[in-house]
Amino acid sequence: MTVAINFCGGARTVTGSMHLVSTDHSNVILDCGLFQGRRDEYYDINSNFSFHPGSLDACVLSHAHIDHCGNIPSLIKQGFRSRVHSTPVTRDLCRYMLPDSGYIQEADIKYVNKVNRKRGLPPRKPLYTKIEAVRSLRQFRPVEYHKSFPISKDVVLTFYEAGHILGSAIPVLEIKTAKKQIRIAYAVDLGREGMPLLRNPESPKDIDYLIVESTYGGREHGDIKEAERVLADIIRRTVKRGGKIIIPSFALERTQLIVYFINELIKRNKIPRLPMYVDGPLAVNLTSVFRNNWQYFDKITQEAFLKNADPLGYDHITYVKHVQQSKNLNHQKKPCIIISGSGMCENGRILHHLKNNIENPKNAIVIIGYTARNTLGRRIVEKNDIVRIFGRPHDLKAEVVVLDAFSSHADGDDIVEYVRGLNEKLKQVFLVHGDMEQSEALRVKLRGKLKLKPRIPAKGETVYLAAR
Repeated sequence: MTVAINFCGGARTVTGSMHLVSTDHSNVILDCGLFQGRRDEYYDINSNFSFHPGSLDACVLSHAHIDHCGNIPSLIKQGFRSRVHSTPVTRDLCRYMLPDSGYIQEADIKYVNKVNRKRGLPPRKPLYTKIEAVRSLRQFRPVEYHKSFPISKDVVLTFYEAGHILGSAIPVLEIKTAKKQIRIAYAVDLGREGMPLLRNPESPKDIDYLIVESTYGGREHGDIKEAERVLADIIRRTVKRGGKIIIPSFALERTQLIVYFINELIKRNKIPRLPMYVDGPLAVNLTSVFRNNWQYFDKITQEAFLKNADPLGYDHITYVKHVQQSKNLNHQKKPCIIISGSGMCENGRILHHLKNNIENPKNAIVIIGYTARNTLGRRIVEKNDIVRIFGRPHDLKAEVVVLDAFSSHADGDDIVEYVRGLNEKLKQVFLVHGDMEQSEALRVKLRGKLKLKPRIPAKGETVYLAAR
């Protein structure tokens, strides 16, 4: 019997996760994420699959971040008719994430076509629309953690806690061959132990092959307590000079986490009690999903909810849905905190907040997540003197602070320890979801500390785990 993995996306890069596991009887796709990059490349890569979507028996979704789930509507448009298996929380989050992505597709193509008309170029179509995204949700089928579930003739799926975001999972595929069973674990993305709100990642047993992320494979996250101290310091410093604190943040997980930390700082009198705005309907809706699924948090957070001490909502927080409310923040003269998406500063309301605040040296921009190459977020991290927002140059005069310690991705040492816990039966480790230098750094660590020989597959590469 033949068992193979084709690394269709998210190999040697951090976006567009998509990996095809094939047997003689089944084709199962692990994640179906959007590749995020420059516009033409974005539309070309996301519009074309290296396999026929109609040939798939199942799609297994690890979590609800767009670089892992965002191309499911395209998959369905092109013929996928089977089920998307996810945890119940991931399904609930996708009910907001995917329609929001469809809305962004339509808005972006509307702008592109406006430019194209002036240039005499033909109109283009969005990858998918908001309506098509909503329709794709019909094919989701929730599977609880630790419940083994057959998804095809010879593949059984079990979800384990990934600890990355609420509802995130490490899918384990158990494939039955004539002579044995092959167990493949997919730890992309993997969380960190001891992070607030979330449960710790789990280590499934008897794993033969591991596909694992390498986003921060060559880095070590700073101490979370030190990050809290730096965050408190920058907030106090900015308030003292009468400025605003602008925090670009992914609407899913990072927004909720930074709200939690800021609330803790206020409760402990480490920072003044000042207005905080979470700006964006997506972040507001996702926070409601978090509250409705409080039983999936860690024990400390569950106890807080049971005591009606909601860690995501205090009277100084305003959740902003409507556009006019968002625009009114431009007229806010007193110090405040504005948290808005997107985290990489490529779209969303954060662009307007940056446009209106980036040239004021009294203000501060706090980057709390990963920023990919060629994004506005990365140019701010690199502190370019001039950055372009909506196509126009702006002087970067606001103070910039980068806090990687709030990342929900495991760093290199975390991943080494996680692999160590699976090492007894492991035949091979595949490093994906990372820029090449990060993947290579992690490979060196795993070789040196665990005597393994991990592979860094290229996009489109096929690896055979078993063959006739």
